[in-house]
Amino acid sequence: MQWEQLLSLRKQGNKSKRLRIEENETRLGFEVDYDRVIFSSPFRSLQDKTQVIPLSKTSFVHTRLTHSLEVSVVGRSLGRIVGKEILKKHPHLQNVHGYQFNDFGAIVAAAALAHDIGNPPFGHSGEKAIGDYFLNGKGKRFKNQLTEKEYQDLVDFEGNANGFKILTESKNGVEGGLRLTYATLGAFMKYPKQSLPKKPTAHVADKKFGVFQSETDFFTEVVSELGLLNRNNNGFARHPLTFLVEAADDICYTIIDFEDGINLGLIEEEIALEYLINLVRNNLKTEVYSRLNTPQDRLAYLRAIAINTLIAEAATIFIDNEEAILKGTFSEALLDKSQYKAQIADIIKISIEKVYQSTEVMEKEIAGYTILSTLLDVFTTAYENHYHGKARHYDKLLLRMFGCDLSQKPQSVYEYIMECCSFISRLTDGNALQIFQKVRGNL
Repeated sequence: MQWEQLLSLRKQGNKSKRLRIEENETRLGFEVDYDRVIFSSPFRSLQDKTQVIPLSKTSFVHTRLTHSLEVSVVGRSLGRIVGKEILKKHPHLQNVHGYQFNDFGAIVAAAALAHDIGNPPFGHSGEKAIGDYFLNGKGKRFKNQLTEKEYQDLVDFEGNANGFKILTESKNGVEGGLRLTYATLGAFMKYPKQSLPKKPTAHVADKKFGVFQSETDFFTEVVSELGLLNRNNNGFARHPLTFLVEAADDICYTIIDFEDGINLGLIEEEIALEYLINLVRNNLKTEVYSRLNTPQDRLAYLRAIAINTLIAEAATIFIDNEEAILKGTFSEALLDKSQYKAQIADIIKISIEKVYQSTEVMEKEIAGYTILSTLLDVFTTAYENHYHGKARHYDKLLLRMFGCDLSQKPQSVYEYIMECCSFISRLTDGNALQIFQKVRGNL
């Protein structure tokens, strides 16, 4: 893969290439991407979507929105550090094409800002609830009406693929979704492959999938423009900057989710501080740390050092492996090669045991399953009846709730099911609960 292609400024609908040397430095295309994401309604809805604790009433617990903002800040730093080194190794990118190190930071920051935009309500349990509805619930009735790939999109419903859909689909007269640069879209795609064929490997890009059947045509266009390598019919090699987006996310959820567990009283402070000290021991200034009087101040200090330590580590690993990354042969997440891998694993293990598997989280995830299954059932039934010309008054009321044009019949079963899933996935935790209560007759 070549950086000149990978840093494409082209946007959906552009017929010709956009050149970096012709860009307005006060309104750079990659920075416009960031602005478009942050002003979009799907991004704003993340303020009421689960990061750790569903429907939390506690102000200091992270939502998907605060998490995404933090990931974008870490990603920007990673991109800038790497960008400086890339331009040293490939000076023609700057001397001939006009790219600056900040461009790398802007691309990673925009992609990182959007990385959770496709997540449904109630966190990862929301994805599982949607998939389970079509695999084991009443949604099984659609299996024989869909192609194998279409059905797989549903039973393995994936927030990353849904995010690509949200960012790129034409809707309400707006062509091309947010119309982000192909470089940013490429960096966003953690799993550049379809739901089928499933060829499980140890490669990090094979863990999930990143595009629904409804977006495959444009996905192919983006992949071609960026020059992403075909991986033997098992999807494509990642855009190199995707590794930085992933690292930024890994850094933040490792440290910040751990911090949330401490603030919620799920993880004992003394134990938590010990684990963080193990991670930052090489960079800890003991004279500074010893002057901090409260656990909160010590925690904040260790958190800052931990994030800075892992940013430097991830950037170094990327630069050391740049050649393999460009060849598509690098197959691990950056932090999986970290010297701090054991310390990171210890922190994540504590978070899983004390936070993710806490009674509060599990009880609300169970409620989330019931809420999403109910909503999927009533909305797919309403659309199904509309599709067959048998819509009841109740069905029409439901369809109008999410702006369905009742004068237009969906073109296919897959189209209307994806429309239902898209509507439900864009709901916040609170919206989903409200609508659930309404369809149950509670005003």
